[in-house]
Amino acid sequence: METTEPVRRTSEIEEVTNLYLIHPVSSWLTPRFAAVGITPNAVSLAGMAFGIAAGVAYHHYQSLACALAGFVLMVAWHVMDGADGQLARLTNAQSEMGKILDGICDYVTFIAVYVGLATTLNQEHGPWIWLVVVGAGVAHAAQSAAYEMQRQAYNYWGWGRKSAELAKLGAARPRGSGFLGALYRAYVGLQYLTAGVTVDFHEKLGAALAADTARAPALRARYRAAFAPAVRRWSILSANYRTLGIFLAALAGAPLLYFWFELIGFSLILAVLLSRQAALCARFLREVERTA
Repeated sequence: METTEPVRRTSEIEEVTNLYLIHPVSSWLTPRFAAVGITPNAVSLAGMAFGIAAGVAYHHYQSLACALAGFVLMVAWHVMDGADGQLARLTNAQSEMGKILDGICDYVTFIAVYVGLATTLNQEHGPWIWLVVVGAGVAHAAQSAAYEMQRQAYNYWGWGRKSAELAKLGAARPRGSGFLGALYRAYVGLQYLTAGVTVDFHEKLGAALAADTARAPALRARYRAAFAPAVRRWSILSANYRTLGIFLAALAGAPLLYFWFELIGFSLILAVLLSRQAALCARFLREVERTA
């Protein structure tokens, strides 16, 4: 089987635990899934099942065995989450539906874990805990959308990968006006709202690349040199650190601390990253215009 794009994710922007732990395991599993005809969507759903099981385990977080089980099950979800994308690229099975399903499975995993913890915290602290948990979940959605936009933009502008092409605001993909189309448009809108870049930046950069195709490879290389370190910094908002944070908070017997940090700490980190990214985009455009 051949693919026009690398099977594994872009290494220079990859989060360190993905690079050296999660994705090597995913890479070992991927050709084995392909050999027996397992589809990327089936892998996504299997990962979601691990995530839901993690939520059940974390409902009993006071037990060390259950906290450990929750952590291991979330790591298993991470492995499946890495394998579904690799399998899609290996078998040339990328699709808009697959991207949406992958995103839904990710959100279901964290919803299951958050609800599992919250139902126990409700018994310990009272129903007000749901306000904190729901607020943390909303913050999580915004932070994750922003992080994924940075990765998508890097792969598209830095490497010209069509599978990472940035959706236009108001786009009707997937085709049709049904629930999935509305969900897709809402997610794209959230990405642009929280990513610290503007449609104007993408339009100007696209115009610069199209204006001189001979110069495009050098411009993409300049983009990678400028933006790779910035995108690596965004990985603090990746799911991996949330998984570790949930586990450590559960071990300490204080998962409520995690939700407060999600709501306040990660939101402050996002604000700092947005400010730096906006400045970097403006600076890069000035340099492109000066050397055009």
